Amino acid sequence: QVQLVESGGGFVQPGGSLRLSCAASGSIFSISTMGWYRQAPGTQRELVARSTSDGSTNYADSVKGRFTISRDNVKNTVYLQMNSLKPEDTAVYYCNAEGPWRNYRYQYDYWGQGTQVTVSS
Repeated sequence: QVQLVESGGGFVQPGGSLRLSCAASGSIFSISTMGWYRQAPGTQRELVARSTSDGSTNYADSVKGRFTISRDNVKNTVYLQMNSLKPEDTAVYYCNAEGPWRNYRYQYDYWGQGTQVTVSS
């Protein structure tokens, strides 16, 4: 089966940086779209950044220019480099693996357990 394990969260002051990592078990990493989502208290989970199997990326408007998603298909790991952090970035960050689009649906959709990021002075 596929398991996603996030790490790298913690406490940081505004303007600081963190790098999140998501290690994926199983053999599906190289064909998956990998994404980072976040959920703050009282809000819906939102997309932060996403990377396709060929490395194409997209970002939420709120993090463009500050966050960078990258992936290592050999290590089966996806990263989220977060710079210039703001208090509004505080949330639980979740890793997601989405399977190929076939027959008008994604073949799988896996989630990690999340890692807390707190940005505060």
